[in-house]
Amino acid sequence: MFNALLLHRDDDRNVTHELAELDDDALPDGDVTVDVEYSTINYKDGLALTNRSPIVRSWPMVPGIDLAGTVTASDHPSFGAGDRVVLNGWGVGESHWGGFAERARVDGNWLVHLPDALTTRQAMAIGTAGYTSMLCVLALERHSVTADRGPVVVTGAAGGVGSVAIAILARLGYDVIASSRRSDSEGEYLRRLGAGEVIDAAELSEAGRPLASARWAGGIDAVGSTTLVNVLAATQPHGCVAACGLAQGADLPGTVMPFVIRGVTLAGIDSVMQPMAGRQEAWARLATDLDPGLLDAMTTEVGLADVPAVAADIVEGRTRGRIVVNVGR
Repeated sequence: MFNALLLHRDDDRNVTHELAELDDDALPDGDVTVDVEYSTINYKDGLALTNRSPIVRSWPMVPGIDLAGTVTASDHPSFGAGDRVVLNGWGVGESHWGGFAERARVDGNWLVHLPDALTTRQAMAIGTAGYTSMLCVLALERHSVTADRGPVVVTGAAGGVGSVAIAILARLGYDVIASSRRSDSEGEYLRRLGAGEVIDAAELSEAGRPLASARWAGGIDAVGSTTLVNVLAATQPHGCVAACGLAQGADLPGTVMPFVIRGVTLAGIDSVMQPMAGRQEAWARLATDLDPGLLDAMTTEVGLADVPAVAADIVEGRTRGRIVVNVGR
């Protein structure tokens, strides 16, 4: 038997949750069974639990788009009992039972061997948010946005993606500008992570000019909408902005001028269906390019029963950094 957070939806599309005790027969199909040790709460998990967006596609559902743990049984050639693994995305927690449970059964093709330098708790302190941040950093590097090119702006800086992105960029020697709507209350926190400058998100959240004074060599944006447009407008010639979120909105109310006048690149980051080679590269880099002390400083741990309340907080922007779920607590 194992404990799981289970979501249900009634005929009126109302979503409820329960902490349920289940047996292995309830698990979905898959060729690898994992004893889950930790999960984490991402913005998408918050949307699923609060029913703010139709994230869940199959009912009932164990949510949680991330998990880390140890393989207990496997019919997959790449994994055996005792292997430590991490899983991000692939529709887990949406159409396939996810990480808010003490046990999971999944497709082995979705799993990545956890680097030796990381514990399962650290892997979930990183989670999809931190793994996405690393994919963003890799995109900047591929487009020659190196530390000597100039500052990099990070929007949504106090959130999970932003916090890890700042820590990685700072460790790699970048000058980081952190944009946050909580710049007053979170400024000290963001500077501890490595931000050299903290600006109020209001500077970027209102409609601006198609092209602005060039302020940064690149950016990592988890906000979208007008904020992303303004980040692009202020990007230096031949810079790159990695876009990975839509907290402000899914629209892009801008012009092509940053692209055709300055040669700016907008790099879209898909963490959910990222090919395996990209996942393995990102996790290998996270094991070396993220300061464990900073990771711990930005992490809060909760138990399985705490997840619904924290999910509501994350959607409302009331959380900071990363939230680890100890599923056995």
